[in-house]
Amino acid sequence: MRKHDFKNDIDLKYPLLCFLLLILISCGDTSKKEKQEERSVANSDAPLHVVFVTGDEEYRSEESMPMLARLVKRELGAKVTVCYSVDSTGKIDPNRTDHIEGLEALESADLMVLFTRFRNLPEKERYYIADYAELGKPIVGFRTATHAFFYENDSTLTSWNNEWPTKVLGQQWITHHGHFEDGNSPLTAVSAIDGKKHPILNGLEPFEAYSWLYHVDGGEWNLYGDSEPFLKGRSLRSKHEAEGNLAQYPLTNPVAWTKSYTGNSGKKARVFFTTLGHPYDFKIPSMRKLSLNGIYWALGKEDEIPPTGVRGALDIPYEPNNSGFGQVYKKNRRPEIIQ
Repeated sequence: MRKHDFKNDIDLKYPLLCFLLLILISCGDTSKKEKQEERSVANSDAPLHVVFVTGDEEYRSEESMPMLARLVKRELGAKVTVCYSVDSTGKIDPNRTDHIEGLEALESADLMVLFTRFRNLPEKERYYIADYAELGKPIVGFRTATHAFFYENDSTLTSWNNEWPTKVLGQQWITHHGHFEDGNSPLTAVSAIDGKKHPILNGLEPFEAYSWLYHVDGGEWNLYGDSEPFLKGRSLRSKHEAEGNLAQYPLTNPVAWTKSYTGNSGKKARVFFTTLGHPYDFKIPSMRKLSLNGIYWALGKEDEIPPTGVRGALDIPYEPNNSGFGQVYKKNRRPEIIQ
């Protein structure tokens, strides 16, 4: 009996096997993108999916974003998902910077709302956020998303610290005008920029925010790309004024703008960003209206924003903890599913 020559079989079949393997890998790489890009066509009658990504250890986004998500669900009839930083037992822990649970929801999202601060997420979790942005889908960002990530000990990742938020959202972290016993009284007077008209301003009355003013434009800094500010804040108390630095960091600065971001897909995404976001800000009707109007605009629904603005009245009380670091967040809470 002739001995079978397995070596010859391998030599003959190897190129074919490689070719088939490449096809399988290629299909795997493109299937997720195709699935995301075709969702709007295949499921045009499906409700919008809005994903809120929380994870900051200072501003109680784990409380404000679920409140906002309930309003979005009520007003848009959208499916809403809120992702949280959680500990090993599944309880919400905003002080954990290396994990946000549930980010895979971004694969089917129509809008990402980002409110994170100095996260050092592992690659897989980070790229759920980054991959979403590259698809050219709309983004809404709050306050500390100007410093959404922070990678200190790996030089290959430092571009996420400043470059990514600048390109995608319009600015990085620079400085602010000072805390001054935050939560005791408002620190920033907010009003429309003179002469600016924008549907996000519909129904918006001037208000005083508890957020201390972030510097994003002026002196050596400029908002990035095609950023168009339409709302300004004036610092009511300023460390930079006390230090004589107003030439670099003026008392008045933009607190909300729109821009676009074109990712690898070549599609231009709508981006709405505000540097406001203190937990007590969201008690103010104009802040909730600003947030909802911005979400509508990002989704291309500006024609659906009423002249009085999107309804932001609360159905259930919103009583967040004050901002602050350490153990000042509400304990023993688990992620909630908003039905």
